[in-house]
Amino acid sequence: MKNNIQKNVLPIIDRYEAKFTIPFDMVAPISDFVSIYCYLDKYSEAVNNQFYKVNNLYFDSPNYLFLRNRLDGCDNRFNMRMRSYGDSSTMPYFFEIKQKHCNVIRKYRAKVSNAKWFEMFERSGCEQDFKKDDMGISNLNLFLRLAIAYNAAPKVLTQYTRKAYISDVDDYARVTFDIDLRYQPENNYNLVPDENQMIHLDHPLRFDPDCNVILELKCYPSQVPFWMIDLIKQFNLQRRSFSKYVTGVTEVLQLFHYATDERQSILV
Repeated sequence: MKNNIQKNVLPIIDRYEAKFTIPFDMVAPISDFVSIYCYLDKYSEAVNNQFYKVNNLYFDSPNYLFLRNRLDGCDNRFNMRMRSYGDSSTMPYFFEIKQKHCNVIRKYRAKVSNAKWFEMFERSGCEQDFKKDDMGISNLNLFLRLAIAYNAAPKVLTQYTRKAYISDVDDYARVTFDIDLRYQPENNYNLVPDENQMIHLDHPLRFDPDCNVILELKCYPSQVPFWMIDLIKQFNLQRRSFSKYVTGVTEVLQLFHYATDERQSILV
């Protein structure tokens, strides 16, 4: 029987991430493969179809510095977001910073269960009221310092549906399938999608042909499981870049136009 204790829920974690786009009919066979080594995470286990909603509110500076660093391929870059889970986007919420240096992702995370969390951005010093309830308070303080330093504020709200596995045989390894990626412009401290505004991200230039699922493999940089390597080989997976933030915000802002007959994007 699989161990259902959620392992390695850490305030800070360094990990390696590999992304692939696949057709939906590959989800079942890949799930069968990874189920030998992994169990469903608590969110997938709680729903009948094993896919649950993930809501991300992304922050950026007034001149979109985080976006531009990503587009320029800066070696040391980061983004900032708030995350919630489920259709109704209920508490708790998670403040997250994802920093990429070379090929390693460092993720800082802090949990907040106070419904007035948005006041931290409106009243200086009120974050002290949250310390007694929160995990990763140093990460929360870091998030707030960066928000002030870069004048970062909400820019886009994305939502997708995820199926996730956690390794039962490694210190840390995860496999996730993301489908139904949607977005809406969002300038307020809000993580609840508005069905009248949400737009599907189904642009054919965003995905490889016949692919509509984002598959991610995540593990410690120094401990890539052999079964992940076997998975990539068995299903002939081709790694590619895919940023949900860049995809959502560039659609919102219409920053790109595409050259005819070429998969090439040009920043206006």
